[in-house]
Amino acid sequence: MRRITEILHGVALTLWVGGLWSIGYLVAPTLFHALGNDRQLAGQLAGRLFELIGWVGLACAAYLLAFLLVRLRGAAWRRWDFWLLLLMLLLTVVGLFGVQPLLAQLKADALPREVMASVLRDRFAAWHGVSSILYLLQSLLGLLLVATAARGVR
Repeated sequence: MRRITEILHGVALTLWVGGLWSIGYLVAPTLFHALGNDRQLAGQLAGRLFELIGWVGLACAAYLLAFLLVRLRGAAWRRWDFWLLLLMLLLTVVGLFGVQPLLAQLKADALPREVMASVLRDRFAAWHGVSSILYLLQSLLGLLLVATAARGVR
């Protein structure tokens, strides 16, 4: 059973961080490039993908944190990787339940126009910037976790 939980730890970390990097830095830019004439559609698709990876992040963070708490008991609270996971979870929650709904509301309020062609453009751009910074931080923290995961959790 111990080996299965360790394998699931690696899978969860890989799925979450790999998904962050794939969607954020490969798929989303490709959508905007490929759908250059329809930035609204590209934005809708990218937004949906960011939402999905947010939910994946919640599930993976729950497993990874539970894994550390069960495996290391009280010692988990003294480990930097535990706190990095907790910070990544917090960034995911803020993005998924705070910033993304706000961006969606701004898009809806701009209808029938595209949000970037409306009076809400500046607010949308500012919150999109906040979202991008949160995502970048989350991606870099995830990269740090993956880079050091080779030592394993023992």
